Amino acid sequence: MHALDSFDRAILRILQKDNTTPQRDIGAAVNLSAPSVQRRIRRMEEDGVIIANVAQVNPEAVGLPLTIFVEVELVSETLEEIDRAKERFNAAPEVQQCYYVTGEADFVLVVVVESMAAYEDFTRRSFFQSGNVKKFRTFVSMDPVKRGSTVEIKG
Repeated sequence: MHALDSFDRAILRILQKDNTTPQRDIGAAVNLSAPSVQRRIRRMEEDGVIIANVAQVNPEAVGLPLTIFVEVELVSETLEEIDRAKERFNAAPEVQQCYYVTGEADFVLVVVVESMAAYEDFTRRSFFQSGNVKKFRTFVSMDPVKRGSTVEIKG
């Protein structure tokens, strides 16, 4: 992986705000040519610095008004069981984010659903039927104060 220089960091700041910004505009903002910006972006994609170019969708606008945070504790924490849980959570369309964590819980999930009934269905499929979930705690978001996927680019 290449070390990020000040030009790369400036490019990343712009792309995180709007990844549809034309490369000539990025170049003008950071004092590089459009082809140089293109090469740097391609290199950062190849190096895994840029992992996706996606649209951030408002869940409420597509009929998913409930955001639920879930702490999940497994009964058995063998490598096989942890891997199975990772696969199960990764495959569930309701799970927007999944983190394998330290502490009392084994996983923290961010789940988006259209209703509490849909969440109940998700828990039945993902927790009760697995046979390896000891307990789970649910936190329903009342107000999404801040949403985003930007990372602070220092330097």
